[in-house]
Amino acid sequence: MVVYRFYPRADAAQDKTWRGTGEKQAVTYITGLHTRLQRLCEERVIWRKLPQRLAVPADVKHEAYFSRCEHHYVFFRELGNGDLGVMSILHECMDLPVRLAEDLAALSGRAGSFKA
Repeated sequence: MVVYRFYPRADAAQDKTWRGTGEKQAVTYITGLHTRLQRLCEERVIWRKLPQRLAVPADVKHEAYFSRCEHHYVFFRELGNGDLGVMSILHECMDLPVRLAEDLAALSGRAGSFKA
């Protein structure tokens, strides 16, 4: 069974969203996010390949994907065991290329650092 795991920056992004909103809205958002992630685990056909010009580290250049979840974009990769590694969660109004480049660059050397 495929599961999803968060890289530290993606985990911090969901925590920040939780702290920055009211409890009811936060529960709705987090529940929706995790529902979407579970669906991504089950339905590879809904994955969207990340354009190579947005992928910074060479090791994610050919295997990075994204999906929209409400007002956020979730960026992920398929791990060696088939699980999803959630690399970044960014709000639609952010400068996506810049913020994504920062999050992907932070992954270098931390490939095994996950929070399930």
